[in-house]
Amino acid sequence: MEIRASTVLPARREPIELHTGDGLTLVGELALPADRPPVATLVCLHPLPTHGGMMDSHVYKKAANRLPALADLAVLRFNTRGTTSDRGTSQGAFGGGEDERMDVAAALEYADFHDLPRVWLLGWSFGTELALKWGRDPLVEGAILLSPPLHRATDADLDAWAEFGRPLTAMVPEFDDYLRPEQARERFSRVPQAEVVGVDDAKHLWVGEPYVRIVLDRIVLRVNPAAHPLPTEVPDA
Repeated sequence: MEIRASTVLPARREPIELHTGDGLTLVGELALPADRPPVATLVCLHPLPTHGGMMDSHVYKKAANRLPALADLAVLRFNTRGTTSDRGTSQGAFGGGEDERMDVAAALEYADFHDLPRVWLLGWSFGTELALKWGRDPLVEGAILLSPPLHRATDADLDAWAEFGRPLTAMVPEFDDYLRPEQARERFSRVPQAEVVGVDDAKHLWVGEPYVRIVLDRIVLRVNPAAHPLPTEVPDA
């Protein structure tokens, strides 16, 4: 069976709730391999909620639909404060990337409490800012950034990540609206352990199955290289 945009592969999927330090409840979902423990965990930080970003933003939805089965990964997605998706609405209101510090902390606390292994942050657009600003936690093994705008995240945040020492991979579309590969290489040069991957012909929102495949493949190469490259077909059920 060919893996298509709408393919949903077997996994254990369960609704979850996260609880923030300021008393909010955030809604989310945890997807785990169907019949074995995960080898690593992706904590997904979604694009800007005031512009439609949420836990179901398409790259994250497809990651949850595929990566537990294809790469033995746990995929934790959640709505930051005030954000709505089919799963529901998280309490609170959009905090401009500052109050969301507590949302990131709540997701990492959940991963720690539930013994999820080898936690990696996966940020997309606004989510990359949250990863860089608030993701420097001892639990975190590294971060993968999709379309980082580097608006809210400053050079000081990059310097702090350099000191943090964890791996950083930035996937930057050739035709991004905010930061393109050449600029990204210059900005991320402050982080010696950063890898900048330019993706030809791609745009900020990674629309189109070929670009989703590139993104998921690079994530797996970084987090569980034993499962790389991802297959494009799976046996019929």
